[in-house]
Amino acid sequence: MTELHPYYQSHRQAMEDVMRRRIDLAQPWLAELGLGDPDALKQDIMSEFELVLHQIPYVGGADSRMTDFFMRLIGFMAMGRALRKRGVSPNVIRDVTLKTYKADLLAVPEPERRETGRRFMSEENRALVRVQAAASHAAHYPDDFVYDFVEPGPNDSFEFGVDYRACGFCKFAEKYGDQDILPSICGLDFAAYETRGIKLERTQTLAGGATHCNFRFTSTNATDAA
Repeated sequence: MTELHPYYQSHRQAMEDVMRRRIDLAQPWLAELGLGDPDALKQDIMSEFELVLHQIPYVGGADSRMTDFFMRLIGFMAMGRALRKRGVSPNVIRDVTLKTYKADLLAVPEPERRETGRRFMSEENRALVRVQAAASHAAHYPDDFVYDFVEPGPNDSFEFGVDYRACGFCKFAEKYGDQDILPSICGLDFAAYETRGIKLERTQTLAGGATHCNFRFTSTNATDAA
């Protein structure tokens, strides 16, 4: 097992707490699968989580916006691995993962979620994403994401977009043999933005064999539309 990076070590307790909370939220759907002792399954998921903690790549820590994506979502790789070992199909894993993540997101009060969405859609954040997208092409960290900021054209209805040319989760899945779990991670994006008052349109993904993932964002927050 590789050594846990100091940045992730400093956030370890918080990440473990989130993982335990999500396992508890998943219990109704896990119980429907008839996988036996729920405590044994929980222990197995946490054991897998220990592994992915040591496998998660360092991509710049607080200086990279993609670090947060890894920290928030990598635990679902652990859950997927534990379920896969028990013979659960990728489609069912994707369903359980999505329901669990959405339940976790909706536990946050709506005004707080909406405010997060407004900050994401703000001009200040767009300016930051432009800078970070340009910097991503330097590829300082080989396991990081590489992406472009996309301005809307005259006939486009979205407010801004991001084209991911290289995906950290795809690299992770290929490295550790988790390609069958990868669609479960991709499927979380729509819920993440929808619960924050943002419409995400995406018609292709790197995981699906496309040249890039085409994220297009539009605010659905009523105060923003006014």
